[in-house]
Amino acid sequence: MHLSTIDRQILELLQKDASLSAGQVGEAIGLSQSQCWRRIERLQADGIILRRVAKLDAKKLGLNVALFVQIKLDRHGDNAIQAFREAMLGFDEVVECHTVLGNVDFILKVILPDLDSYERFLNERLSRLSMVKEMHTIISLSELKGSEALPLSMVPQDVA
Repeated sequence: MHLSTIDRQILELLQKDASLSAGQVGEAIGLSQSQCWRRIERLQADGIILRRVAKLDAKKLGLNVALFVQIKLDRHGDNAIQAFREAMLGFDEVVECHTVLGNVDFILKVILPDLDSYERFLNERLSRLSMVKEMHTIISLSELKGSEALPLSMVPQDVA
């Protein structure tokens, strides 16, 4: 798939504010509403735009603690990896789960109200998963940069 300059402009605007209408986006980049709408529809059909969401303020919602948990599994066979992945999908506290290379198998980003909530999550849920061998927690003191926006300037001219 080829991303044109106009497609990139549309994506940049929608990453900043997904609530913009096709008319507003089109006006900002010099397209008619219908031309812009067709391009947005194509970007959605092609799976480039997955969904449009609202970014919420965790602190204002009382979700004051962000933690990163490094997980090492005790085994990788017997469907342990798949069982772990499925468990993560069921844990609302886990907002990101990455399979990684290195000394651990997964890194989780966990958001909770406080450390007491994390202790309960750790003791009552995460540590009860039989395939988990080790867990190491890193507490985030503050977020210097938090963005869901992808670096579109790094996207190759022709995207597969």
